Amino acid sequence: MRLRIPPALVMLIFGALMYVLAKFLPVGDFDFFGRNELAWFLFGLGFLIGIVAVAQFIVASTTTDPLHPQKTSKLITRGVFNYTRNPMYLGLLLILLAFGLKLGNAFNTLLAAGFVSYINRFQIKYEEEVLEEKFGKEYRIFCKLTRRWF
Repeated sequence: MRLRIPPALVMLIFGALMYVLAKFLPVGDFDFFGRNELAWFLFGLGFLIGIVAVAQFIVASTTTDPLHPQKTSKLITRGVFNYTRNPMYLGLLLILLAFGLKLGNAFNTLLAAGFVSYINRFQIKYEEEVLEEKFGKEYRIFCKLTRRWF
């Protein structure tokens, strides 16, 4: 089963849920020295990872459309894809974690975990099926050598 919701929109929905949770949940607030700096670092890292991954897709002349992975023309295994099979989703997760830090509610980590679970189930599994069918042994080797998230 898969839903046809763009992953960036899924991230925004989870971000909105984080905001509502932080605003209305009377427990779970936290603060620590360097929290804002860590949030900005995670945001920057997530943004950078996502931009580099998109740039690699563009340079390879393959699709960046997450709703139609069957349009993929090349398997990219170098650069940032050498460290994670899903750098764009990792970037979105890091941005969500940064937002959770800015909001300062510990329960937002549960929503970030929910984002990972949702993306794994409804997006990544489908993409993996399509890529294995399309690239076969080359993709299976890539999966053995490179982790799904980090």
